[in-house]
Amino acid sequence: MSSPKQTVQEILNELPTLLAVAVVETETGMPLASHANIAEFDIETAAAYNTEVVKAKLKAIKALKLNQTVQDILLTLTDQLHLLKLSPTGDKFIYLAVNSRDTNLAQARQILKAYSASIN
Repeated sequence: MSSPKQTVQEILNELPTLLAVAVVETETGMPLASHANIAEFDIETAAAYNTEVVKAKLKAIKALKLNQTVQDILLTLTDQLHLLKLSPTGDKFIYLAVNSRDTNLAQARQILKAYSASIN
């Protein structure tokens, strides 16, 4: 198991060109650890709003009785990719923002998959 701070540092080591990364508590939307490579990126606001995205998707799955779990959530912006990857228990998620021309989506998803299994 890794601490949220260790997880953020390890993801930063693997994706040094990322825009932002955070380990977020799903219930409160508060980042437990975070890092942004650009000063104007408000990671706390991003974490709070992305928590609403996660909660809405989980609520929709339950309402539709889909008997499914969320693997990850991808938000594609004009020149950015935002990925949300839940921990196995769903109590935390990793939020990652990258520039779409600097990062391979498959690589980013694999990195998040590896680290989401170990956050505690």
